[in-house]
Amino acid sequence: MELQNTVKEALNALYHHPDDGVHLQADRWLQDFQRTLDAWQVADNLLHDATSNLETLIFCSQTLRSKVQRDFEELPSEAFHPLRDSLNNLLRKFHKGPPKVRTQISIAVAALAVHVSAEDWGDGGIVKWLHEEMNLHPEFIPGFLELLTVLPEEVSNYKIAARPERRRQFEKELTSQMEIALNILTACLNINELKEQVLEAFASWLRLKHGIPGSVLASHPLVLTALSSLNSELLSEAAVNVISELIHYTAAGSSGGVSVQMPLIQVLVPQVMNLKGQLRDSSKDEEDVKAITRLFSDMGDSYVELIATGSDESMLIVHALLEVASHPEYYIASMTFNFWHSLQVSSRIQYPQDYQDLSYEDLKEFKQTRYAVADVLMDAASVLGGDATLRILYMKLDEAAACCHNEQSEWHPAEAALFGIRAISTYVSTVEAEVMPKVMDRLLKLPQHPQLLQTVCLTIGAYSKWLDVASGGPSILPSVLHILMSGMGISDSAAAAAVAFRQICDDCRLKLSGCLDGLFHTYHGAVNGEGSFKVSADDSLHLVEALSKVITELPPDHAKRALEALCLPVVTPLQEVVRQGPDTLNSKPARDLTVHIDRFGYIFSRAWDMQTMESLCRACKYAVRTSGRYMEFTIGAMLEEIQGLYQQHHQPCFLYLSSEIFGSDPYCANYLKSLIEALFMHTTHLLTSIQEFTARPDIADDCFLLASRCIRYCPQLFIPSAVFPSLVDCSLIGITVQHREASKSILTFLSDIFDLANSAEGKQYLPIRNSVIIPRGSSITRILIASLTGALPSSRRELALSDAVSGADDNALSVPIEDLSDVCRRNRTVMEIVQQSLRPLELSIAPVS
Repeated sequence: MELQNTVKEALNALYHHPDDGVHLQADRWLQDFQRTLDAWQVADNLLHDATSNLETLIFCSQTLRSKVQRDFEELPSEAFHPLRDSLNNLLRKFHKGPPKVRTQISIAVAALAVHVSAEDWGDGGIVKWLHEEMNLHPEFIPGFLELLTVLPEEVSNYKIAARPERRRQFEKELTSQMEIALNILTACLNINELKEQVLEAFASWLRLKHGIPGSVLASHPLVLTALSSLNSELLSEAAVNVISELIHYTAAGSSGGVSVQMPLIQVLVPQVMNLKGQLRDSSKDEEDVKAITRLFSDMGDSYVELIATGSDESMLIVHALLEVASHPEYYIASMTFNFWHSLQVSSRIQYPQDYQDLSYEDLKEFKQTRYAVADVLMDAASVLGGDATLRILYMKLDEAAACCHNEQSEWHPAEAALFGIRAISTYVSTVEAEVMPKVMDRLLKLPQHPQLLQTVCLTIGAYSKWLDVASGGPSILPSVLHILMSGMGISDSAAAAAVAFRQICDDCRLKLSGCLDGLFHTYHGAVNGEGSFKVSADDSLHLVEALSKVITELPPDHAKRALEALCLPVVTPLQEVVRQGPDTLNSKPARDLTVHIDRFGYIFSRAWDMQTMESLCRACKYAVRTSGRYMEFTIGAMLEEIQGLYQQHHQPCFLYLSSEIFGSDPYCANYLKSLIEALFMHTTHLLTSIQEFTARPDIADDCFLLASRCIRYCPQLFIPSAVFPSLVDCSLIGITVQHREASKSILTFLSDIFDLANSAEGKQYLPIRNSVIIPRGSSITRILIASLTGALPSSRRELALSDAVSGADDNALSVPIEDLSDVCRRNRTVMEIVQQSLRPLELSIAPVS
């Protein structure tokens, strides 16, 4: 009784005390109370107490629901029947409300049924038990109906701490009693005021997707009731839910699919199609229009294969969807975006007249709409074919371009049409010769409004492969390049023009090798910021890459001169900065210099800030990738520098650069033994606890990425080294780091060690590997099991699982281990017990000196 009074006092303080600090204290106390064993009895007592107020009833019903879901195993087995009877009494007590309390009690009873088998429940399981209760006590039917509604929903409720096998068994129990459940609901249809509740329960049971034949459902009273409710003056939300579930049900594989369910489909579709006229009925409530839209969208998504046949009947659905897609309200029109045939929604990608006045949030929403529509158009192209979709979209462009003569003209429709054409570029054939020449001709003549020019440039880049293949390619390219130069002269379109320039030079490099003078004129102007060019430093990198692509196709003598011309505007400003001395160098903003590093990799005396180092390492990385064995005379010096810099600055980019060197060419392995020992030994001194891994996840990530590359490219240097055992120990410390990439790299490193036996080269190192791994086998196993059972997020379970079953039959072990993982994670108490039994998770070991 004292504890009950304390709960009431805490609730009163939580909701009514003027001091926020008291609110917080009361909230923490109540949360702690909910996790205690006493919470069972106290919550039950207060729910039966006639003097409890609404706040107490809601809190205690939530507490009891949570305890049944998560902590049922706290109770002795003999407590089940008293608990079931008490919950049943509460369900009767609150059969008329309050609704929040009744719902919580209903969920608690359903959760209890998930835990307890039908045999242990008695009376043939919960559905038959419920049927008997409703027959004996018809006055409590509203409460029992809510329980019948939530029962199927608990199949997929993973808040319930049931074992995986029991969860699967519960689903089978419910599907086996589907007929009884539907009979209960059919009988309840006679109570007119319960019709909505009955239909909601029916929708819930349909989500189980149990294979009831369409011929049976087509004439079932519950289905007919839902269909008749569609035609009532006030559209029934429950009826819409039922029809929506029936549509999905007919397309579900578990129900037999469309062919088996055709009798039901033939009943549903005409009834839904009768609602089409209400889409434009201004007297209809917006929520009703949204509900009708949902049904048409469901039909489009579910019957896409039928619609793809092009039959007259299926085209009626298409026309209805196109009408929905053109609805002026975005949230209604967007409900069709999952349907591939909604091509006409391209009108939704048109810039609004007042786009310059849009707020940040409105502009963000507009862009998201364009991306969503682009996805729809790509889906359409994947089904209809890119060339067919292009023909449809070109009609819009042709119509819009005819009205777009100058920069003051209405440019918005033309821009929207081009956006759609650009979206489907990957689906249009490179040999398409009917429409694409017309598209190119049109876009070359469009006015150069900034937003329109931006989309023109992006469209040109998207069709660079077509331009290369097109028979008229050589004659079109100069005009195309002229437009891109114009685009680089306007701030809003300069970035798009630079990207398109790179794409054209990449795909049309052979055709452009004779146009170098014009290309270099563009390049020099953009890189040096001369003339009217507005290309930013970052976007100028696209031009560097573009010219590099073209130069690769030149004869050696011409290529040498072209390469010098390419490097000159990059080297000159760097030479000037170096000539002016360290004071000038250090006074410049880092980005003024690192952009040149990204262009050429040329800074060696800059202060070691992270951005500069990453740029330098990136330049070196590409030099190693491209030059390969031609780096032979400089690689040794580079490796010595890497060792010293990493030990001095502890920056992970040096580790990443080292990993690139491993992958560049096998000959590099001759230089790497000292690098391996120096880098890894220093890292093991840095990462001596889980706290250090948490503080330095980037170093951990790049360290073990490098270690994996050592195993693959030079096991002869790495595995026999003194640092190999130390790095294995280090990995065991950090497996459970709560950082996705670092944890992944560590797990991949261990997996690569276990997989040595699968490679011919790796087998010779198995004795060394085994001498390191086997003595640590129990620790590795314990930590991997801890990772599977809660120490790592479930999203990384697959990686840990691959390590745990390495060398074994995956199919035989993966399902049981996944079940073990679910069992051990089923609630906080179990997870804590499991993790405690697997401790110490944190290893503290001294690295080799």
